[in-house]
Amino acid sequence: MANHTTLDFIKMAISMGLVIFSIVIVTALIFGENTKIAADVAPAVAFILMWGSILWLSLVEGGKCAVVGLAPVDGELYKDSHPTTNKICALAHKGDNLDRYLMGRQFMVIFISFVINMCGAPLAGAEVFNFPSWLESIFLGSGVAMVLTVVVVGQLTTQINATTCMLDYINTHFMTFTLWVALLIEKTGVMHICYLVKYLVYWLAGKPVVTNEAPRTTLQNVFFYGRCLWSIGILAFALAVTIDALFKGQTTMWEGVPDGVSVVVFFVLMVFTGLLEGMQIALFAVAKLPKSEQGGPIAMKTCELMFHGDEKAFARFNVGRQMFVTLCFFVIARVTTLDVVIGVDENIFGVSDSVQKFFNMGFLGAIIATILGSISWQLIASAFPREFLSNPLIYIFALICLALEATGICSGAWFLAIFHRKLNRLQTDEVYIGTAEERAASKGKADSTSDSEEEAAEPVAVEGEGETAVVGSTDNV
Repeated sequence: MANHTTLDFIKMAISMGLVIFSIVIVTALIFGENTKIAADVAPAVAFILMWGSILWLSLVEGGKCAVVGLAPVDGELYKDSHPTTNKICALAHKGDNLDRYLMGRQFMVIFISFVINMCGAPLAGAEVFNFPSWLESIFLGSGVAMVLTVVVVGQLTTQINATTCMLDYINTHFMTFTLWVALLIEKTGVMHICYLVKYLVYWLAGKPVVTNEAPRTTLQNVFFYGRCLWSIGILAFALAVTIDALFKGQTTMWEGVPDGVSVVVFFVLMVFTGLLEGMQIALFAVAKLPKSEQGGPIAMKTCELMFHGDEKAFARFNVGRQMFVTLCFFVIARVTTLDVVIGVDENIFGVSDSVQKFFNMGFLGAIIATILGSISWQLIASAFPREFLSNPLIYIFALICLALEATGICSGAWFLAIFHRKLNRLQTDEVYIGTAEERAASKGKADSTSDSEEEAAEPVAVEGEGETAVVGSTDNV
C-alpha cells in the first residue's frame, strides 16, 4: 500500500463508495423482483446465481492474463513451487490449445455476462428507493450500477493481481476446471470462423500458417472445416438479422441517430474493440520476454510505456482498457439489440413471435461482437504479437487507457486487489522465477556450461601401440 499516493486513496474511496452504492441498488432490484430471474424464478436464486457468476467471471478474466503471460516461461522453473499451475500451463500451451482456450474463454465471458445481466439488470420501468428520475437514469437506465458491480468486482480486481502474480493466481483446481470448460466450448465450433480469419492474415502476410501440431488427417479436416461452415452460417445469419434491423431502425440505438450512421458506428466500434482485445493479448505474450525481443521501434515504445517505467503501468492499462472495452460493448449492445414490438412491428424476415423474442434478447449481437470484435483479433495478436504492437494506433490506445484509469472511477478495483492479494497471499512471479532478463542470463550461462561439458566429453582418438584408444568414451571400460 506504500506505493499508492494520497490521491490514489482518495480515488479508491470515491470509487468504492460508487461500487457499494451500485451493489445496494442491484440487490434492492433483485429482492424487489425487478430483474428477469428474480421475477420469473425467485430473488434468492437470482442473488446467488449472480454472485456465483461474478466470482467465476473473475477467475476467467484473471486466468486469461496468467495463461497467456506464462506461455514463454519454461514450466520447469515452477513445476515444484506451483504444481497445479504447471499442469494447467502444460495443457494450455500444448499444441494449439492456447488459441482454443482463448476462443472458448471469450464465449464463456459472453455467456456468464448474459446470465449476470438476467439476474441483476433492471426490468423496464423498474424503480428503487424512490430515487429521483435523473438518478435512476444514471444508475439504472444507463446501466452504470451493473457496469460498476461487474467490471470492478468481477473483472478488474483479478486482472490487476493476475498481471503480476500469474503463478499464484491460477494455482487452483477451479482454474483447471475452467480451462477444460473453455476447451470443450471451442469444440462445438460456434466460433470456428475465427480460424479462417487467422489463416487469411497469414496468407496476406505471405507466411505459412504456424502451428504446433502435426498436419490434420483427412477425417480431421472434414470435421474441422465442417465446423467452420457451421460457424460461417451462424455469423452470416446474425449479421443479416442485425443489419436488416439497423436499416429499419428497429434496434435500441439512441433516437435521432440516422440508420446509416448506426451501421458505420457498429463496424467502427468492432475495430476499436478488436484492437483493445488484441493489444492486451499481444502485451501479455511479450511481457515475460527480454526487452530486446519485444518488437520493433513502435512496439518497443508501447512496451517501454507498459513494462519499463512505472511498475504499475501495465496494471493501470488493464484497468483503463477494461473501461474502454466495456464502454464500446455497451454502445455495441445499444446498436445491435433488436427492439421489435411483438404484435405491432413486422418481425425480422417474417419469423415467428417466439423466435423474434429470442432475437430481441440481444444474443445475436453478442455473437457478432464476440467473433468480429474480440476472438478474431485475439487469435491474430496471439500469432503475431510483435507485429500487432507495431500498429501506431496501439500506442495511442494505450495512452487513452492510462488516461481513463487516471479518472479514478474504477479505482475501487485497486483497493479490492490489495485485499484480494493479502487474503490469498499472492506474490509476484519474480519471487519464484526471477525477471525475464535474469532467466535469459541464467539460460545463457547454462547453455555455455552445457557446451563446455560436451566439448570435454567429446571422444578423442589417441594412437597407441598397435591400437586406437578413445579417451572420454566408456566403450573401453
